[in-house]
Amino acid sequence: MKKGVVTSGILGQVWGWFLAILLALVIRTFAYEPYNIPSGSMFPTLLIGDHLFISKYPYGYSRHSFLFSLPIIPHGRLFGKEPKLGDVVVFRVTPQIMPSLQTSVDYIKRVIGLPGDTVQMKQGRLYINGKMVERKYLNQEEIEIEGNKVLYTKYEEILPNGVKHLIYEVDDMMKSDDTPLMKVPEGHFFAMGDNRDNSYDSRFFGFVPLTHLEGRAEIIFYSNTNSRLFNKIY
Repeated sequence: MKKGVVTSGILGQVWGWFLAILLALVIRTFAYEPYNIPSGSMFPTLLIGDHLFISKYPYGYSRHSFLFSLPIIPHGRLFGKEPKLGDVVVFRVTPQIMPSLQTSVDYIKRVIGLPGDTVQMKQGRLYINGKMVERKYLNQEEIEIEGNKVLYTKYEEILPNGVKHLIYEVDDMMKSDDTPLMKVPEGHFFAMGDNRDNSYDSRFFGFVPLTHLEGRAEIIFYSNTNSRLFNKIY
């Protein structure tokens, strides 16, 4: 076999791999990105070990749409659009939002408040714009989390725009069940986990800039609690 033919074949393989990697990066940046859930903050909607795709385009693109939050878009968002109340979204929490962080972390929560909305928890009940959000009792379920069994009460919650989703409550007397009245500023949103008594969310670290949105949760494609695939979202 001629040396030139071998060299040409190697270069062709390298070029093929380069194009494949480039295509994967383009898809993950602008279309869909896979994530793995290691925590129970979104029980019962999402479980530990669930792998899901998020869509990157519904809310536009910011620097946090790119790998390592590269400042390709230094300010604001391109094709920016607000999420809807009730959307399950992935966003980047940075030391700017949570000073105790050493590095940025991706979170997945439900959008509970949009710019101009007021949000408050009072004795375990959610209030949006001064009105108590309706919830319907369904049943009680005992769930084992990291070796500990927890008895949860499951409710169906109905947000002001009609979106229905499930939530878990241990009881209505936890630390996170009573908060001050909070008004969402322009350019931000308020997010909470569906596992209301076991979620570190806007009740603790405050409002999230819309520029930190990465995408909307779309579909679960795999579930395995021992999997180490893909980036983790909390």
